[in-house]
Amino acid sequence: MRDVIIACDFKDKETTLNFLKKFEGLNPYVKIGMELFYGEGPDIVREIKAMGYKIFLDLKLHDIPNTVRKAMANLARLGVDMTNVHASGTVAMMEAAKQGLIEGAEGREVPILIAVTQLTSTSEETMQRDLLIPEKIENVVAHYAQNAQKAGLDGVVCSPLEAEIVKKACGTDFKTVTPGIRYPDGDKGDQARVTTPMKAREIGTDFIVVGRPITAQEDPVAAYLRVRKDFLGE
Repeated sequence: MRDVIIACDFKDKETTLNFLKKFEGLNPYVKIGMELFYGEGPDIVREIKAMGYKIFLDLKLHDIPNTVRKAMANLARLGVDMTNVHASGTVAMMEAAKQGLIEGAEGREVPILIAVTQLTSTSEETMQRDLLIPEKIENVVAHYAQNAQKAGLDGVVCSPLEAEIVKKACGTDFKTVTPGIRYPDGDKGDQARVTTPMKAREIGTDFIVVGRPITAQEDPVAAYLRVRKDFLGE
């Protein structure tokens, strides 16, 4: 399965629901991140889910394994379709996250669980200087992806530039979810490692997460359909 996920990085419920009303009948996959979730709480997930949208809950959990397991059980009870952790939290933490999702799903379909390798705002230079990781960024991403696979996760978040590397390291069935999608004439914003929807399709990534190239446009529906056509050929 491949899809375009719209990053609903809005400040509040009203702004988010007004935006989603424009997509009536399309019901795209949407991402709810920290800003909206921390501002509105879990009810915003329940409400958008009840409207028929698939939800990627992007909270990037990173804590001791027991805490992450219990938190993931609660996220699974919200009915989310996808959620994530930081791969740097270790294999043990990721295993606990997966176990928590299984427990919280209570017999329902277990949400897709992915791990963040390196944020798309992080350049190789920044990773080496600030995080003291003296490696090529593609090697770090591949290693983190292999750890995630070992822990039983379904895939990873990576830049589209590393999606092919992840597929080679972990196999074609291992999912890649890629932010950092921009058009050549668009503003890169705070993203450091980016590519276009068409190039992401050529690379073979499974999901692209697109924010401002859709949400900041005068006609976000038209922008979404353009991205969808470029990525999925529809």
